[in-house]
Amino acid sequence: MLVSILDGKQTFSLNGDRMTPGISVSNSEVGLASLSISAFVLRLICTNGMISKTAVSASYRHVSIKILNEFPKVLDNVSLELGKQRDQFRISIESKVDNPLMTVETFNKQFQLGEKEKEAVEWGWSKEMGETMFHLVNLSA
Repeated sequence: MLVSILDGKQTFSLNGDRMTPGISVSNSEVGLASLSISAFVLRLICTNGMISKTAVSASYRHVSIKILNEFPKVLDNVSLELGKQRDQFRISIESKVDNPLMTVETFNKQFQLGEKEKEAVEWGWSKEMGETMFHLVNLSA
């Protein structure tokens, strides 16, 4: 089971895009996975809703009651991390890239993309070109 909860009160705009932070809580119905809590940011302009990974997450075994004691602290940490994510988005918008296409090629090699993946990146680039790190990062979203 996965529940993603958006916090509409924290929605912000960057470069004309609306982004909404939230938390995801996942749990296994049959006890094979632990209870996990993590943060995300949803880019509302994307049809797939770019979700950014955050450094804050927590997992707890089902047989433990520790989650009951830790839950408020985990939510506070997730909230702080979401603020950092918003700042990172702003920095990426302000970070100019001298040669975006060469950077895309470098990323393709670094992440060992196959031909179909490279075609998808090229298609994405044609739809949303830009000269900032934000534009390049969104190619993989």
